[in-house]
This record gives sequence, structure tokens and C-alpha cells, in this order.
Amino acid sequence: MGQAWGFSRFGGPEVQEFFERPDPVPGRGEVLIRVHVAGVNPLDHLLRAGLVPGLDGGRPFPRVLGMEAAGTVLALGEDVDGLEVGDAVFGFALTGGGTYAETTVLSAANTARTPVGLSPTVASTLPVAGTTAVDALDQLGLPAGATILVNGVGGGVGLAVARLAAARELRVIGTGSAAKREQAEAIGVRFVDYTAEDVVAAAGELVPAGFDGIVDLVGGASLRTVAPLARDPRTVIAVGDQSVSELGGRFVERRLDRENLARSARLALDGILAPVITAVHPLSDAPAALATVENGHASGKVIIKVT
Repeated sequence: MGQAWGFSRFGGPEVQEFFERPDPVPGRGEVLIRVHVAGVNPLDHLLRAGLVPGLDGGRPFPRVLGMEAAGTVLALGEDVDGLEVGDAVFGFALTGGGTYAETTVLSAANTARTPVGLSPTVASTLPVAGTTAVDALDQLGLPAGATILVNGVGGGVGLAVARLAAARELRVIGTGSAAKREQAEAIGVRFVDYTAEDVVAAAGELVPAGFDGIVDLVGGASLRTVAPLARDPRTVIAVGDQSVSELGGRFVERRLDRENLARSARLALDGILAPVITAVHPLSDAPAALATVENGHASGKVIIKVT
């Protein structure tokens, strides 16, 4: 039996609970891993609220929270190629297994070996934040010297986008609250504090001709505020708000396969996708880890160190 943190029904934080469960049995196309580190993401509380039903795997309650992890392979399900028992791996729990647990199952097609030299801590941040950054910037395809606005730069995904954009020699302007300024400016972002100044006016002053691209990580009214700053609405890429299409923009096209994970790992080894990890919690403190992200107070990446 192993400990897990999850939820007994859909809802808010009040439905969360710790529980014991036997090691899950990997199904076809799955691998059982011992979790070393789990990443914490806004997607986690959206799943708990029942807002993303396509990613729950149809598993019974209680369900385990978490979508990404790094660990060691303990067992293989049927039809798994390219992975072996004992491999250090990282990947997505796309079949509903969750990752805030001592052991879990990952989708093998969405799991990659962790390369030598890459820590499980860094690897655990790549499935969501790392690959999202790669996908968004690949979709934009901006040339060196172009200007990009990262709306909501202070979180794990936003900082990953900013780092990768800087590595591609883009000029990066980012928006966020005052608490996010230090982390963003430390990686070279020209920061706009939406709590202290008019975002449109401040960003427009920095880039009067309009931005060559925008990556939005906030959505809603904030997306609608900054979208007109793009020179071409088709260069507005939203990560969480599919209504971006109503503005002429595009939703990020995600690539969750092993090849893209491996690519993100190479970028991490090169120091380009080095995550800004600002909080490390033990599994016993998972409620606080998720609360920080859910409340919007996380600056950088929050992780849970399990074993």
C-alpha cells in the first residue's frame, strides 16, 4: 500500500484527501513507476473541479491529483516499447493515474527516459511547462529579433516560455503581478506590472509598432486586453483559453509524444529550459503545494518531492 493525495468527488479543495492504495497495475500501453518528483500545475485543480473530463481516464473515485512526474519504472503493461524496468523516466499521467502518489501509472507513449545528467527534479517540470513552451514558440515560429509578449510570465509555463524565447533571440516583455517581477527580470524579461500600471499603455510604449507574437497564459479578460497589442491577431497563442479563436488567435497545438519530451530534456540539459523552482514540498504537504498554484500565488514552478 502506498499513500496518495487526491479527491473523492469533483469540487473545490474541500473534496481533497489523503488515502492509501495498492500499487496500480499498468494497463496496455502504460508503465508503473515509483514517483520521485511530481510537478504541480493549474491543470491539476481544473481536473479536480471536473472541468477537463477528457483527461480523467474514467477511473473511479478517489482519484489521484497530478499530471506529470519523474521516477523509476517498476513494471510494464502490454505493448510497451522503448522502456524497460529500472529506467529513469518522466512523463504524463494521461490515463488518469495521477502523480501525487508514491507509485502511479504513466502513458508509455507520453513517457521518455530521463537522460543522464538530468535530475528527476528538473525532469518532472518538463511534461507540462517545458513542452508547452516548446509548442507555443514553435507554433509562432518567430525569427530572431522579433518581439514577444508573455502574458502571465511569472508561473512555471510563463518563465519557461520566456527562457526559450530569449534563447531564440527574441525580445521578451512579460506581464505579471509585483510578486513575479524578480524572477522574470532575473532571466532578462522586460517586466510590466499589471497591478501598478496600465498594461496596454506600458507595453505599447515598449513596443509601439505592436508585438510580433503573444503567448497568453491568463485567458479571460486579460487575454482580451492584450490581444490587440499583436500586429496580427493570428500571432496570439493562448495556452488555457480556447475562446482565443474569437479574437482571431489560435489555441496552442500540444505535442505530448515521447519525441517532444526528449527534445525538452535536451533543452534542459543545455540550460535553456532550466526551470525556476520556487517551492519544494513533501507529499505530506501536497495540499499547500496545490493551494499555492490554485490561488495564483506561485512564482515559478512548484514541485512535490515524493521519494
